[in-house]
Amino acid sequence: MALKLYGGARSRASIVKWYLEELGLPYEFVQLDMQAGEHRQPTYLAINPFGKVPAIVEDGFVLWESGAILLYLSDRHDTGLTAEQRAWVAQWVLFANSTLSTGLFVETVRDAETPRLLSGLESQLATREWLVGDRLTAADIAVGSILGYATLMLKQDYADYPAIAAYLKRLGDRPPFQRTIMGRG
Repeated sequence: MALKLYGGARSRASIVKWYLEELGLPYEFVQLDMQAGEHRQPTYLAINPFGKVPAIVEDGFVLWESGAILLYLSDRHDTGLTAEQRAWVAQWVLFANSTLSTGLFVETVRDAETPRLLSGLESQLATREWLVGDRLTAADIAVGSILGYATLMLKQDYADYPAIAAYLKRLGDRPPFQRTIMGRG
């Protein structure tokens, strides 16, 4: 197997697993026992010196940080995107991992940022099914996972945002999502 994904139980590695499944790429998942400190052992620190997950190794190439991994996998394995579409994918992945996650999860800014960010996202999704082009991309994996985490961890309700709610349903109905995020099948 040419691609290894390192992660822990209930970690952001599930986001990368989801995208790998969407792409139909074979991979080996190496689950580290985070409770036992396997991510702080020299073997794994040689892959990620910060001891964080996820990380991938593909044909000797090592990369960590979920957003960077999504972008790499998109550039290398998601064919058919124009240069502009690849830039939009990067824009949305960076938005998800920085702007959206900070706005939803940082308590000191949450009350002000959540309605502003969700309203903007609602307006984008009201006119399209996917964030970039006419199919799911790494942009949807990144944004969808943050929105989903907000539902699970913060009990975020999207009742006032019907386009976001419909988008999350589309994502949640996908078999790769069911297998990787929900652990079904």
